[in-house]
Amino acid sequence: MPLRLLLVRHGLSSFNQERRIQGRDDLSNLTEEGHEQARALGESLSEVPFDAVYSSRLRRAASTTASLLEARGGTAPEPVFDDGLLEVDLEPWSGMAIDELTERYPEAYATWKRRPLELELERRDGRRYRPLPDLMQQAEHFVAGLLKRHPLETDATVLVVAHNAILRCLMLTLLGEPENGFRRLRVDNTSLSVFNLMAGESRPQVQIECLNSTTHLSPLPAKGKGARLILVRHGETDWNKEGRFQGQIDIPLNEHGRSQAAAARDFLRTVRIDRAWSSTLSRPTETAEIILEAHPGVALTQTDGLVEIGHGQWEGKLESEIRADWSDLLDTWKQTPETVQMPDGETIQDVWARSVRSWGEIATSLEAEDTALVVAHDAVNKTILCDLLGLTPADIWAVKQGNGGVTVVDIATDPGQPAVVTCLNLTSHFGSVLDRTAAGAL
Repeated sequence: MPLRLLLVRHGLSSFNQERRIQGRDDLSNLTEEGHEQARALGESLSEVPFDAVYSSRLRRAASTTASLLEARGGTAPEPVFDDGLLEVDLEPWSGMAIDELTERYPEAYATWKRRPLELELERRDGRRYRPLPDLMQQAEHFVAGLLKRHPLETDATVLVVAHNAILRCLMLTLLGEPENGFRRLRVDNTSLSVFNLMAGESRPQVQIECLNSTTHLSPLPAKGKGARLILVRHGETDWNKEGRFQGQIDIPLNEHGRSQAAAARDFLRTVRIDRAWSSTLSRPTETAEIILEAHPGVALTQTDGLVEIGHGQWEGKLESEIRADWSDLLDTWKQTPETVQMPDGETIQDVWARSVRSWGEIATSLEAEDTALVVAHDAVNKTILCDLLGLTPADIWAVKQGNGGVTVVDIATDPGQPAVVTCLNLTSHFGSVLDRTAAGAL
């Protein structure tokens, strides 16, 4: 990948612990637990080279950067403290306890939680401003400057340590600012998110390799008050390994795929699972059955709506074989997949319609306390996640789904709010903080 961005939120701060608004003021410190979190992440990144390190200068972020780099060991560039990474400016609220804020300014706080782009605050000097649009503009400037310093034509791995809101704005900027995207993402203390950027025709091609991974602390981030769904891609098959287009041909897991499913089982062993669904094809079914070995008594329901995209005449073929007969169509599939009708196969819109419908039926069947396992396929998972992130069928290459990768989605208890992609494509249970699963073919 020409440019890999490692996006890290600071560790637990004194204001996090006290449930106070932090914003841009430098009033809180990193707690000892926060230092421990940063050191744990640093150790997990010990084998990942850094070509540049950028950090917010606010103490909670700067201290996280220092502890992370010390625990990582080896050599690393000196951190660059960039004001483009400062947290959202919530001047009138800074230092205020959240309980006090909700009591004194219930309408404004509700706007921040439900429609954050619309929140308007008044500074101490009487000037009014909108914090989130200002922060989005700040994120756009930081990304533009970063791409000038690190051209996509040269390989680089860049560590960025900052704060909850600015990191979400950076992610949204990279993803083209999807509608209502700010509330679709979660960024926990010392979470790691990995974004890969490649040169594109009009803007960089962006891939989320993983989102909000806290596996250096615990398997999954804490569950909220609503239902939770754990979305898993099936383990590897021989055709994945060979790079063949699989589609709806029922290819079973290979031995490595079964070991990946077993690793996912062990990773999720301590996580409560109440219900389970899979595609009707054997590779996700077997993956689900292996994971459920750690959850005896949970029945598995199969559904056709989660079956992989039908590749038609491309199924069973290597990319080189497809290129021999459909070179232009293959190039179009890679560049604008939303425009392609596969020969005797499906479109992304076809898969989107049935996969999102099936996902919605599963989600609405759950009680708030439930956690459900859903095991499906690359294209199916990508369409579901694009829909959850506010993206479109044109964006399916923006989401990575490694074989055996684990994604978590939490359903909002407020019916007017979108579901939250709590974490995406966790693959650390295979031994690396980065996704090293086979690329396969789609």
